[in-house]
Amino acid sequence: MENINEYKYNKAVERVKCIKSFYTHLTIYFLVISALAYINYSTTSFIWVIFPAVGWGLGLISHGLRAFGQNLIFGKDWEERKIKELIESDKL
Repeated sequence: MENINEYKYNKAVERVKCIKSFYTHLTIYFLVISALAYINYSTTSFIWVIFPAVGWGLGLISHGLRAFGQNLIFGKDWEERKIKELIESDKL
């Protein structure tokens, strides 16, 4: 029983670190894209800032989905089910 609680605690710690990492990533994204937008608008009329904003933004969306538990490919509890399946089948 203690192993299960330890496992849940470790998963919770891992999730909190991932969420914290996402917020750091989001803050840096807004700071850098704001700086690039300022440089873009003060130097040229071509709006090139959209390219790094969209590219980096897609990565940020992916990070956010992972941090908040929205896994579009494997489903909500895929990892948990797979771990239980491997433990039960002794294929480790």
